[in-house]
Amino acid sequence: MHRLFARMIDAFRPADGPPPHTLLAFFRWCLSGAWPGLGFAAFTSALGGVTDVASAVLLGAVVDAVVSTPVDRIWADQGWLILGFTAFFLVIRPAIVGLSTASSSVIINPNILPLVLSRLHRWTMGHAVTFFDNDFAGRIAQKQMQTARAVTEVASEFVNVVTFALASVIGSAAFLVSVDGWGALALILWLVAYILLIRFFMPRIRSRSARRASARAMITGQVVDTITNIKTVKLFAHAEYEDRVALGAMAGFRERALDFGRVSTWFRLSLMVVAGALPVILVGGAILLWQQGQASAGDIAASGAIAMRLAQMTGFVSMALMGVWGSIGEVEDGMKTLAPPHALTDAPDAEVLGRVQGRIDYDHVDFAYGRGDGQGGIHDLDLHIAPGEKLGIVGASGAGKSTMVSLLLRLYDVEGGALSIDGHDLRRVTEESLRRNIAMVTQETAMFNRSARENILYGRPDATEDEIIAAAKAAEAHDFILGLRDHAGRVGYDAHLGERGVKLSGGQRQRIALARALLKDAPILVLDEATSALDSEVESQVQEALRRAMRGKTVLAIAHRLSTIAELDRIVVLEAGRIVEQGSHAELLAQGGTYARYWNRQSGGFLGIEDDDTSEAAE
Repeated sequence: MHRLFARMIDAFRPADGPPPHTLLAFFRWCLSGAWPGLGFAAFTSALGGVTDVASAVLLGAVVDAVVSTPVDRIWADQGWLILGFTAFFLVIRPAIVGLSTASSSVIINPNILPLVLSRLHRWTMGHAVTFFDNDFAGRIAQKQMQTARAVTEVASEFVNVVTFALASVIGSAAFLVSVDGWGALALILWLVAYILLIRFFMPRIRSRSARRASARAMITGQVVDTITNIKTVKLFAHAEYEDRVALGAMAGFRERALDFGRVSTWFRLSLMVVAGALPVILVGGAILLWQQGQASAGDIAASGAIAMRLAQMTGFVSMALMGVWGSIGEVEDGMKTLAPPHALTDAPDAEVLGRVQGRIDYDHVDFAYGRGDGQGGIHDLDLHIAPGEKLGIVGASGAGKSTMVSLLLRLYDVEGGALSIDGHDLRRVTEESLRRNIAMVTQETAMFNRSARENILYGRPDATEDEIIAAAKAAEAHDFILGLRDHAGRVGYDAHLGERGVKLSGGQRQRIALARALLKDAPILVLDEATSALDSEVESQVQEALRRAMRGKTVLAIAHRLSTIAELDRIVVLEAGRIVEQGSHAELLAQGGTYARYWNRQSGGFLGIEDDDTSEAAE
């Protein structure tokens, strides 16, 4: 039965389409495919509610039987009733409660959270890089978990509490009708007052909960941002400043939590007054009917049991509803953060690129990050790169070098003109198939807090151990990897590198990143300051590995150290997003222009580009 229940909901089933932007539709999107399992759990919960009413009815029947039967005839006349009462409380009721508990513990809780979280995570991963650039990484992660947990709590509470309570109320009303219609009417009037109380308080709880959730996520984002940059914090002696910033976020959360606490207190107080009225109404009414000969002692006992149970239930149902409305507020808050439409998507008829030859065409490309002011980005870039050509890209900071590469990887779409590979417009191919054809090594190397092996294997997950080691050797990384040891005692290729590879030097990170790119063996290779963190001795070794890696590939190499690109087939010089010079190293030196000035101003092989704008202004 356990395995059957566990399989009622596919915990990792993909969602149907993008997330909607209205609350009920968003819940349907989160829970689609789970409805049969939720329906079964709701049925068992309702069965438990009916069982509670049946308990009171049986109690009343036993009281009537005891009162109306002589002591010496109890077992003879009421034996079957007593046995049924015993069987109900020792067998039937525990079985129903156990079934309801299993439904909640096995069907709902273990499956709904991963179902919702996996859907939110997939959707979040599909956002363009600008989405992540504009927010805290910790805040986004917090929103994913917060929203998945809140949806799970809403589903669980509705199944376990709301359906249980509805079944109990309906069953209670049916019993009271059988005694006297006035009791049922009194219950209905009380229920109306209870619903009005809920209707008044719940929207206030919901809005305050959303603000509290937003403030909580801001704390997480701020703290994660500080911890992520902890070395910078310590180097600049800003621990006190970061403490003040964190305390400011915590103070904001405290104020939101106090707002939530105030409305919760008034709600709880009002609730207890309404709940206390129910036993008075039902028991008092039953006593009046008994005085008039219209109700039995058992009816009084049953009415009292039902009244006390409903009064108790009022408390936990209301607290559950407060939790539900609070969770709904958190879902709304998370929905606003995570569910916006993707800014960059594959066209409906996008084709899947196979392995390309590597021809790249920038046809009068314009891109300025949507600013529309003509500042930054690239402008009317017309550049055609033949398959297998090795192209160097040079320019001052902000000239457009990284923008060229970002457009090639389709991290953004061009705003004007067209960019294609082998004649395929990048806007008409799938993002995944495009990026499988491009390997990249950047100056800011990205490492996962995983083993060295896993970080290299990221280039091609199906590679063999021999291929991993060969790539590491080619990148001059094998020897230092063998000497790695992490805090858990893992060594060599099994050693974990720490968050963002903090346990490695800059040169070691670049060599692992290079090994990853070599293992990928894509037809297009992008090098963005790929050897900037290497010392001269290691660089000379890696340069040889790069030469081997470049064979047969189209290469785009961004460099400030001109010696690293001097041997390439062609070099383009960018200024303010436009190509101002292009040609071989020798040709550009012969022109005596911008490139020649950069070359002549190098010191120790490094390019003094960053100060170039200032120098030109002075000339």
